[in-house]
Amino acid sequence: MSLSAASAIRAALLTADPREKVFATRQVARNWRLGRLSFAFDVEMPERPAWPDAPELLPPNRMPKRGKGGSERARIALWHALCHIEFVAIDLALDMAGRFGAEMGEEFVSDFLGVAADEAMHFALLERKLRSLGSFYGELPAHGGLWEAAEQTRHDVAARLAVVPMVLEARGLDVTPGTLERVRAQGDEGGARILERILSDEIRHVAAGTKHFTARCSRSGKSPEIHWKELVQCHFRGTVKPPFNDSARSAAGLSLSFYGELAS
Repeated sequence: MSLSAASAIRAALLTADPREKVFATRQVARNWRLGRLSFAFDVEMPERPAWPDAPELLPPNRMPKRGKGGSERARIALWHALCHIEFVAIDLALDMAGRFGAEMGEEFVSDFLGVAADEAMHFALLERKLRSLGSFYGELPAHGGLWEAAEQTRHDVAARLAVVPMVLEARGLDVTPGTLERVRAQGDEGGARILERILSDEIRHVAAGTKHFTARCSRSGKSPEIHWKELVQCHFRGTVKPPFNDSARSAAGLSLSFYGELAS
């Protein structure tokens, strides 16, 4: 009898060690792709994933300054922050598949386990980069609020799709090109290639979220653009801020008709 998808996803979510979580996540995605997991959601997802003791998680207003751009301290702080974003992104994608897979179907599970595997690979690349600079994930404190979006939307798949792929990951499309150019200007071509890989993958991730959100709205007879605005205003504590990478957002199916009016 094959293991259920939900059991495998839950086990990966409850894996605290970062490297072990990367392995577990990629194994879940591979086993699902090969048909080794049944489409069964017989266990609930944890309210919170397991995380390592370090990094220390702080509110945004207590995060230390990164230091002057281009300094060794600033470079390490940048890669550490990116590492943490991708680490939490693994759990966000796993939780998406495990929490909402039963109601959304097999294609949804395939898409978001694929996202989780990508995020795991991103974390592994970034963690290796961090170690090449003489640091490691957990050495510095990290942003403690990245899981809040999951907590705010745990009972509504439409809200989760609206906020996580279509706001948070879309924001990555906006800011990554500038980071990439700064890294390249510092002569770090290896780092720039990592960011190019992440940017390319994140377009697909936003596209997956937009696709499933739009399809769900169509099934319920709602306007995707109007419903998205309603959900973001209700469930997202921040603001949707320009400048926008309109070309990358458009490639992901996220047209200006969604986010233009919310820009502040």
